[in-house]
Amino acid sequence: MVFPLYRRPGGVAFLDDDPAYLEMLAEVMPESWHVRLFVRPADCINRLQQESPRWEADAWRQRDILDRWREGHALIPQILQYWREDKTARFEFTQVCVVDYSMPAMNGLQVLDELVNWSGSRVLLTGQADEQLAVTAFNAGLLEQFIPKQSSDIARKLTDAIQRLLDEPHGGSARAWQATLSREQLVMVSAPAVGRQLAALAAEHQWVEHVVIGDPFGILALDAAGQAFWLQLEPATRLAELAELAECHGVPAADIQDIRTGRRLFDVELRLALGSDRAGLYPAVQLCDGPAVYSALLPIPAELCPGPSGSYSEFLNTCGPRELQAF
Repeated sequence: MVFPLYRRPGGVAFLDDDPAYLEMLAEVMPESWHVRLFVRPADCINRLQQESPRWEADAWRQRDILDRWREGHALIPQILQYWREDKTARFEFTQVCVVDYSMPAMNGLQVLDELVNWSGSRVLLTGQADEQLAVTAFNAGLLEQFIPKQSSDIARKLTDAIQRLLDEPHGGSARAWQATLSREQLVMVSAPAVGRQLAALAAEHQWVEHVVIGDPFGILALDAAGQAFWLQLEPATRLAELAELAECHGVPAADIQDIRTGRRLFDVELRLALGSDRAGLYPAVQLCDGPAVYSALLPIPAELCPGPSGSYSEFLNTCGPRELQAF
Protein backbone atom coordinates (compact mmCIF):
# COMPACT_ATOMS: atom_id res chain seq x y z
CA MET A 1 0.00 0.00 0.00
CA VAL A 2 1.00 3.63 -0.48
CA PHE A 3 1.04 5.64 2.73
CA PRO A 4 -0.83 8.96 2.24
CA LEU A 5 1.34 12.06 2.51
CA TYR A 6 -1.46 13.95 4.23
CA ARG A 7 -4.45 12.70 6.17
CA ARG A 8 -6.93 14.04 8.68
CA PRO A 9 -10.40 13.00 9.86
CA GLY A 10 -13.33 14.01 7.71
CA GLY A 11 -17.08 13.81 8.12
CA VAL A 12 -19.51 11.55 6.27
CA ALA A 13 -22.90 12.79 5.06
CA PHE A 14 -25.74 10.38 4.23
CA LEU A 15 -28.73 11.47 2.18
CA ASP A 16 -31.77 9.20 1.86
CA ASP A 17 -35.51 9.93 1.85
CA ASP A 18 -36.08 6.97 4.21
CA PRO A 19 -35.46 8.05 7.84
CA ALA A 20 -35.48 4.45 9.07
CA TYR A 21 -32.71 3.54 6.64
CA LEU A 22 -30.66 6.52 7.80
CA GLU A 23 -31.14 5.51 11.43
CA MET A 24 -29.90 2.01 10.58
CA LEU A 25 -26.80 3.45 8.94
CA ALA A 26 -26.17 5.67 11.94
CA GLU A 27 -26.13 2.62 14.20
CA VAL A 28 -23.74 0.50 12.13
CA MET A 29 -21.20 3.10 11.00
CA PRO A 30 -17.98 3.30 13.09
CA GLU A 31 -18.19 5.46 16.21
CA SER A 32 -14.94 7.18 15.23
CA TRP A 33 -16.67 8.80 12.23
CA HIS A 34 -18.43 12.15 12.33
CA VAL A 35 -21.76 11.31 10.66
CA ARG A 36 -24.51 13.65 9.45
CA LEU A 37 -27.91 12.35 8.29
CA PHE A 38 -30.06 14.19 5.76
CA VAL A 39 -33.54 13.27 4.58
CA ARG A 40 -34.05 16.32 2.34
CA PRO A 41 -31.73 16.92 -0.67
CA ALA A 42 -31.86 20.71 -0.24
CA ASP A 43 -30.57 20.48 3.33
CA CYS A 44 -27.65 18.25 2.31
CA ILE A 45 -26.75 20.41 -0.70
CA ASN A 46 -26.87 23.62 1.31
CA ARG A 47 -24.71 22.20 4.05
CA LEU A 48 -21.98 20.98 1.72
CA GLN A 49 -22.02 24.09 -0.46
CA GLN A 50 -21.49 26.19 2.66
CA GLU A 51 -18.30 24.26 3.33
CA SER A 52 -16.62 25.10 0.02
CA PRO A 53 -15.29 28.56 1.04
CA ARG A 54 -13.95 27.08 4.26
CA TRP A 55 -12.20 24.30 2.34
CA GLU A 56 -10.53 26.99 0.23
CA ALA A 57 -9.54 29.08 3.25
CA ASP A 58 -7.98 26.02 4.87
CA ALA A 59 -6.07 25.24 1.67
CA TRP A 60 -4.73 28.80 1.62
CA ARG A 61 -3.57 28.37 5.22
CA GLN A 62 -1.57 25.31 4.22
CA ARG A 63 -0.12 27.06 1.18
CA ASP A 64 0.93 29.96 3.42
CA ILE A 65 2.85 27.53 5.63
CA LEU A 66 4.65 26.19 2.57
CA ASP A 67 5.40 29.68 1.24
CA ARG A 68 6.95 30.61 4.58
CA TRP A 69 8.97 27.39 4.50
CA ARG A 70 10.38 28.39 1.12
CA GLU A 71 11.39 31.67 2.77
CA GLY A 72 13.35 29.78 5.41
CA HIS A 73 10.85 29.20 8.23
CA ALA A 74 10.81 25.70 9.76
CA LEU A 75 7.84 23.50 8.88
CA ILE A 76 7.28 21.64 12.15
CA PRO A 77 6.54 24.64 14.42
CA GLN A 78 4.29 26.13 11.73
CA ILE A 79 2.22 22.95 11.45
CA LEU A 80 1.95 22.66 15.22
CA GLN A 81 0.82 26.29 15.43
CA TYR A 82 -1.76 25.67 12.69
CA TRP A 83 -3.17 22.72 14.63
CA ARG A 84 -3.31 24.68 17.89
CA GLU A 85 -4.94 27.76 16.36
CA ASP A 86 -7.41 25.80 14.23
CA LYS A 87 -8.54 23.79 17.28
CA THR A 88 -11.20 21.43 15.85
CA ALA A 89 -12.54 23.51 12.95
CA ARG A 90 -10.90 21.40 10.23
CA PHE A 91 -12.62 18.25 11.52
CA GLU A 92 -16.01 19.70 10.56
CA PHE A 93 -15.40 19.33 6.82
CA THR A 94 -17.43 16.59 5.15
CA GLN A 95 -15.09 14.36 3.20
CA VAL A 96 -17.55 11.78 1.83
CA CYS A 97 -21.18 12.16 0.76
CA VAL A 98 -23.33 9.03 0.31
CA VAL A 99 -26.51 9.63 -1.69
CA ASP A 100 -29.42 7.33 -2.52
CA TYR A 101 -30.26 7.42 -6.22
CA SER A 102 -34.00 6.91 -5.95
CA MET A 103 -35.62 9.87 -4.16
CA PRO A 104 -38.86 11.67 -5.07
CA ALA A 105 -37.68 15.30 -5.04
CA MET A 106 -34.33 14.81 -6.79
CA ASN A 107 -32.51 11.68 -7.80
CA GLY A 108 -29.02 11.05 -6.47
CA LEU A 109 -27.20 12.10 -9.64
CA GLN A 110 -29.07 15.40 -9.69
CA VAL A 111 -27.95 16.00 -6.11
CA LEU A 112 -24.32 15.22 -6.96
CA ASP A 113 -24.54 17.51 -9.97
CA GLU A 114 -25.43 20.35 -7.60
CA LEU A 115 -22.23 19.66 -5.66
CA VAL A 116 -19.90 20.38 -8.57
CA ASN A 117 -17.78 22.83 -6.52
CA TRP A 118 -17.68 20.69 -3.39
CA SER A 119 -14.28 19.06 -2.78
CA GLY A 120 -15.24 15.74 -1.20
CA SER A 121 -15.81 12.22 -2.51
CA ARG A 122 -19.18 10.96 -3.77
CA VAL A 123 -20.83 7.56 -3.28
CA LEU A 124 -24.13 6.58 -4.91
CA LEU A 125 -26.50 3.92 -3.53
CA THR A 126 -28.40 2.27 -6.37
CA GLY A 127 -31.31 -0.05 -6.95
CA GLN A 128 -31.20 -2.81 -9.56
CA ALA A 129 -32.75 -0.58 -12.20
CA ASP A 130 -30.25 2.23 -11.55
CA GLU A 131 -26.95 0.41 -11.95
CA GLN A 132 -26.34 1.25 -15.62
CA LEU A 133 -26.90 4.93 -14.83
CA ALA A 134 -24.40 4.61 -12.01
CA VAL A 135 -21.83 2.95 -14.28
CA THR A 136 -22.20 5.79 -16.78
CA ALA A 137 -21.83 8.40 -14.04
CA PHE A 138 -18.79 6.61 -12.61
CA ASN A 139 -17.10 6.46 -15.99
CA ALA A 140 -17.81 10.16 -16.45
CA GLY A 141 -16.05 10.95 -13.17
CA LEU A 142 -19.19 12.18 -11.40
CA LEU A 143 -18.72 9.83 -8.44
CA GLU A 144 -15.99 7.71 -6.84
CA GLN A 145 -18.07 4.66 -5.92
CA PHE A 146 -21.51 3.14 -6.42
CA ILE A 147 -22.95 0.35 -4.28
CA PRO A 148 -26.15 -1.68 -4.87
CA LYS A 149 -28.49 -0.86 -2.02
CA GLN A 150 -30.03 -4.34 -2.06
CA SER A 151 -26.72 -6.07 -1.22
CA SER A 152 -27.07 -8.44 1.73
CA ASP A 153 -23.84 -7.10 3.24
CA ILE A 154 -24.50 -3.46 2.40
CA ALA A 155 -23.24 -2.18 5.76
CA ARG A 156 -19.83 -3.84 5.35
CA LYS A 157 -19.45 -2.83 1.70
CA LEU A 158 -20.45 0.73 2.48
CA THR A 159 -18.15 0.98 5.50
CA ASP A 160 -15.19 -0.40 3.54
CA ALA A 161 -15.80 1.95 0.61
CA ILE A 162 -16.15 5.01 2.81
CA GLN A 163 -13.05 4.12 4.85
CA ARG A 164 -10.97 3.87 1.66
CA LEU A 165 -12.17 7.32 0.62
CA LEU A 166 -11.52 8.78 4.08
CA ASP A 167 -7.99 7.42 3.93
CA GLU A 168 -7.33 9.16 0.65
CA PRO A 169 -5.88 12.66 1.10
CA HIS A 170 -7.57 15.69 -0.36
CA GLY A 171 -5.87 16.05 -3.74
CA GLY A 172 -4.72 19.63 -3.38
CA SER A 173 -3.24 19.09 0.08
CA ALA A 174 -1.34 15.96 -0.95
CA ARG A 175 0.22 17.73 -3.93
CA ALA A 176 1.10 20.76 -1.82
CA TRP A 177 2.95 18.80 0.88
CA GLN A 178 4.69 16.62 -1.69
CA ALA A 179 6.67 19.73 -2.65
CA THR A 180 8.63 19.43 0.61
CA LEU A 181 9.98 15.99 -0.34
CA SER A 182 12.97 15.23 -2.50
CA ARG A 183 12.57 12.68 -5.27
CA GLU A 184 14.44 10.11 -3.18
CA GLN A 185 12.26 10.73 -0.14
CA LEU A 186 9.07 10.45 -2.17
CA VAL A 187 10.20 7.16 -3.70
CA MET A 188 11.04 5.89 -0.22
CA VAL A 189 7.69 6.64 1.43
CA SER A 190 5.83 5.46 -1.68
CA ALA A 191 7.35 1.97 -1.49
CA PRO A 192 4.60 -0.56 -0.60
CA ALA A 193 6.70 -2.22 2.11
CA VAL A 194 7.36 1.11 3.80
CA GLY A 195 3.71 2.07 3.40
CA ARG A 196 2.55 -1.08 5.20
CA GLN A 197 4.94 -0.47 8.08
CA LEU A 198 3.93 3.18 8.40
CA ALA A 199 0.23 2.27 8.32
CA ALA A 200 0.85 -0.27 11.09
CA LEU A 201 2.62 2.37 13.19
CA ALA A 202 -0.22 4.83 12.61
CA ALA A 203 -2.77 2.23 13.74
CA GLU A 204 -0.68 1.15 16.75
CA HIS A 205 -0.35 4.72 18.03
CA GLN A 206 -3.90 5.70 17.00
CA TRP A 207 -2.95 8.61 14.79
CA VAL A 208 -5.95 10.43 13.36
CA GLU A 209 -4.00 13.07 11.43
CA HIS A 210 -0.55 13.26 9.90
CA VAL A 211 1.60 15.01 7.33
CA VAL A 212 4.76 13.64 5.72
CA ILE A 213 7.45 16.28 5.23
CA GLY A 214 10.97 16.26 3.85
CA ASP A 215 12.62 19.08 5.81
CA PRO A 216 13.43 17.39 8.14
CA PHE A 217 12.38 13.99 6.83
CA GLY A 218 9.62 12.38 8.85
CA ILE A 219 5.96 12.38 9.82
CA LEU A 220 4.26 14.85 12.16
CA ALA A 221 1.17 13.15 13.58
CA LEU A 222 -1.69 13.70 16.02
CA ASP A 223 -3.57 11.12 18.04
CA ALA A 224 -7.24 11.41 18.98
CA ALA A 225 -6.35 12.98 22.34
CA GLY A 226 -4.49 15.91 20.75
CA GLN A 227 -0.94 14.68 21.48
CA ALA A 228 1.52 15.26 18.65
CA PHE A 229 4.37 12.93 17.66
CA TRP A 230 7.35 13.13 15.35
CA LEU A 231 8.36 9.97 13.50
CA GLN A 232 11.92 10.62 12.38
CA LEU A 233 12.81 8.79 9.16
CA GLU A 234 16.39 8.11 8.12
CA PRO A 235 17.57 6.13 5.08
CA ALA A 236 20.51 3.84 5.78
CA THR A 237 22.63 5.97 3.45
CA ARG A 238 22.33 8.94 5.83
CA LEU A 239 23.26 7.21 9.09
CA ALA A 240 26.96 8.02 8.74
CA GLU A 241 26.15 11.71 8.22
CA LEU A 242 23.82 11.67 11.23
CA ALA A 243 26.54 10.04 13.33
CA GLU A 244 29.02 12.76 12.35
CA LEU A 245 26.48 15.39 13.30
CA ALA A 246 25.98 13.74 16.69
CA GLU A 247 29.74 13.60 17.20
CA CYS A 248 29.93 17.36 16.57
CA HIS A 249 27.34 17.81 19.34
CA GLY A 250 29.44 15.87 21.83
CA VAL A 251 27.62 12.54 21.77
CA PRO A 252 29.84 9.77 23.29
CA ALA A 253 31.63 7.34 20.95
CA ALA A 254 29.59 4.31 22.09
CA ASP A 255 26.38 6.11 21.18
CA ILE A 256 27.85 7.19 17.85
CA GLN A 257 28.23 3.52 16.92
CA ASP A 258 24.54 2.94 17.73
CA ILE A 259 23.63 5.68 15.27
CA ARG A 260 25.88 4.27 12.54
CA THR A 261 24.21 0.86 12.85
CA GLY A 262 20.65 2.22 13.05
CA ARG A 263 19.96 1.10 16.61
CA ARG A 264 19.30 4.69 17.71
CA LEU A 265 18.61 8.00 15.98
CA PHE A 266 19.79 11.48 16.93
CA ASP A 267 16.90 14.01 16.99
CA VAL A 268 18.91 17.19 16.47
CA GLU A 269 16.87 18.37 13.46
CA LEU A 270 13.62 18.23 15.41
CA ARG A 271 15.14 20.11 18.33
CA LEU A 272 16.58 22.78 16.07
CA ALA A 273 13.17 23.20 14.42
CA LEU A 274 11.55 23.60 17.85
CA GLY A 275 14.23 26.01 19.05
CA SER A 276 15.58 23.62 21.68
CA ASP A 277 19.20 22.65 22.32
CA ARG A 278 18.28 19.47 24.23
CA ALA A 279 18.87 16.94 21.46
CA GLY A 280 18.89 13.28 22.41
CA LEU A 281 19.03 9.69 21.21
CA TYR A 282 15.97 7.50 20.69
CA PRO A 283 15.57 3.76 19.98
CA ALA A 284 15.17 3.08 16.26
CA VAL A 285 13.57 0.31 14.25
CA GLN A 286 14.22 -0.72 10.68
CA LEU A 287 11.08 -0.31 8.58
CA CYS A 288 12.17 -2.37 5.61
CA ASP A 289 15.10 -3.59 3.50
CA GLY A 290 16.16 -2.47 0.07
CA PRO A 291 16.60 0.41 0.58
CA ALA A 292 16.68 0.26 4.37
CA VAL A 293 14.74 2.94 6.26
CA TYR A 294 15.02 3.52 10.00
CA SER A 295 12.54 5.30 12.24
CA ALA A 296 12.28 6.64 15.79
CA LEU A 297 9.11 7.92 17.44
CA LEU A 298 9.41 11.08 19.53
CA PRO A 299 6.63 12.78 21.54
CA ILE A 300 6.23 16.53 21.00
CA PRO A 301 6.24 18.64 24.20
CA ALA A 302 2.69 19.03 25.51
CA GLU A 303 2.77 22.83 25.40
CA LEU A 304 3.22 22.69 21.61
CA CYS A 305 0.33 20.26 21.03
CA PRO A 306 -3.38 21.03 20.50
CA GLY A 307 -4.13 19.07 23.67
CA PRO A 308 -7.50 17.65 24.74
CA SER A 309 -9.46 20.85 23.99
CA GLY A 310 -8.29 20.78 20.36
CA SER A 311 -8.49 17.03 19.90
CA TYR A 312 -10.57 14.90 17.58
CA SER A 313 -12.03 13.12 20.61
CA GLU A 314 -13.28 16.42 21.97
CA PHE A 315 -14.73 17.29 18.57
CA LEU A 316 -16.71 14.02 18.46
CA ASN A 317 -17.94 14.63 22.01
CA THR A 318 -19.38 18.01 21.01
CA CYS A 319 -21.16 16.66 17.92
CA GLY A 320 -23.90 15.00 19.92
CA PRO A 321 -26.06 12.06 18.80
CA ARG A 322 -26.52 11.13 15.16
CA GLU A 323 -29.84 12.73 14.32
CA LEU A 324 -31.54 13.91 11.13
CA GLN A 325 -30.12 17.28 10.08
CA ALA A 326 -31.93 20.36 8.85
CA PHE A 327 -30.09 23.34 7.45
